[in-house]
Amino acid sequence: TAQKLRLCIKDQDASGSLVDEFGMTPFHVLCSTAEASRELLQVLLDNYPYYVLGWKNANDKLATDYLVSNWTPGNKTLLQMTLQSWMFSRLENWGTTSW
Repeated sequence: TAQKLRLCIKDQDASGSLVDEFGMTPFHVLCSTAEASRELLQVLLDNYPYYVLGWKNANDKLATDYLVSNWTPGNKTLLQMTLQSWMFSRLENWGTTSW
């Protein structure tokens, strides 16, 4: 559940790596599942920096590549959420959110 994921993230060692031995981030793992959860994706987006979405794994894939290659109607919403978060976070860093 989303609450369990929040607790796991909170309890995670701050010095711990965000990638496993295959270079998979939590976003890669979630997006590569058969039916990724919108609720769990929102927890990840709320708790990890936007630039983690730009990290590639050992297979040279972004997390969003898995959403596209495992396309379902539900993945459209997940891809939109991910791209919006990634782009708006960048704009916020430039101080342009007042547009």
